[in-house]
Amino acid sequence: FWVKFYFLIVAWCVPCLVSLDTLQELCRKEKLTCKSIGITKRNLNNYEVEYLCDYKVVKDMEYYLVKWKGWPDSTNTWEPLQNLKCPLLLQQFSNDKHNYLSQVKKGKAITPKNNNKTLKPAIAEYIVKKAKQRIALQRWQDELNRRKNHKGMIFVENTVDLEGPPSDFYYINEYKPAPGISLVNEATFGCSCTDCFFQKCCPAEAGVLLAYNKNQQIKIPPGTPIYECNSRCQCGPDCPNRIVQKGTQYSLCIFRTSNGRGWGVKTLVKIKRMSFVMEYVGEVITSEEAERRGQFYDNKGITYLFDLDYESDEFTVDAARYGNVSHFVNHSCDPNLQVFNVFIDNLDTRLPRIALFSTRTINAGEELTFDYQMKGSGDISSDSIDHSPAKKRVRTVCKCGAVTCRGYLN
Repeated sequence: FWVKFYFLIVAWCVPCLVSLDTLQELCRKEKLTCKSIGITKRNLNNYEVEYLCDYKVVKDMEYYLVKWKGWPDSTNTWEPLQNLKCPLLLQQFSNDKHNYLSQVKKGKAITPKNNNKTLKPAIAEYIVKKAKQRIALQRWQDELNRRKNHKGMIFVENTVDLEGPPSDFYYINEYKPAPGISLVNEATFGCSCTDCFFQKCCPAEAGVLLAYNKNQQIKIPPGTPIYECNSRCQCGPDCPNRIVQKGTQYSLCIFRTSNGRGWGVKTLVKIKRMSFVMEYVGEVITSEEAERRGQFYDNKGITYLFDLDYESDEFTVDAARYGNVSHFVNHSCDPNLQVFNVFIDNLDTRLPRIALFSTRTINAGEELTFDYQMKGSGDISSDSIDHSPAKKRVRTVCKCGAVTCRGYLN
């Protein structure tokens, strides 16, 4: 009784400290049921192949070492090929082995000898790491899609190395204010238009032009603020002046780059020019705190600081730990995304929302980029990623590969 009680407490109280698989493995090992983590009497003794760990040939019969889903490694068993009904896992095993051998030969694939009865330990170790990575990335992908609040799906892909999900990154959909910073400054006025495209609307009240055309493309020059309809407006969600607040409409993929830039983001569908793609969100901090963090980031050779200096330089967005897909967008000296300042419910000019729009047509499979210094893309605003003096003391080499590359990020 006490053992079962203990495991139930673990399952309910520390899901953030112990993975679901670990709890399932513990329960099955101790023959315990726990509905909260999906272990019932019906499936307590179920065996499902999670991944394949090793391979050998005994008396001309092929065997694979199987890791059973929800069971500890101590229960792994050698199973004959004829008993395995998992063609996808078998194909992944073969592909991972081939990729490892290709890497060993520096890109030149080799064919194993026919008399090779067992795998070398290094190959089996790589295959297991790759399988665990694949599972971890799938779980991360599922988590990202649970947390997002927009239409577009998020996919994750790594065919380059064994890097898994970032360990200290938390997905958010909007600004997260640091202690002592208030983002509450709701609009006191809303439009009563029946058609915001033709009538005097929120932009006109702010003294600027409506930002979008009939095709929902941005038509104002860079540096001009966007004022969208807010929660006090009588127009509905289909209003033509509610583009940014609808969120990302495109399916995007966070992928591991092959040129040493870490993670990047590519679109899986075609994006028309001057279309809204995503917001840049993160933790809102003071410029003084940004200076302190900037010195720390300098030592790591990377930063996610974005100055909110539309009219003043009091605040900065730090997307290092808290952010959305934009956290993974890389720099380019020839970018396909452009920054605009957006105001919706919060009209505090010190705290604009940062929206990224396409500068040209972006084809499916193309990486999304924007200029961390906002040069070369027609921007006349002062917005930029990390203008802090600390960053300028350390020159970071640019790896964008563009013909017009400036050589350094700063």
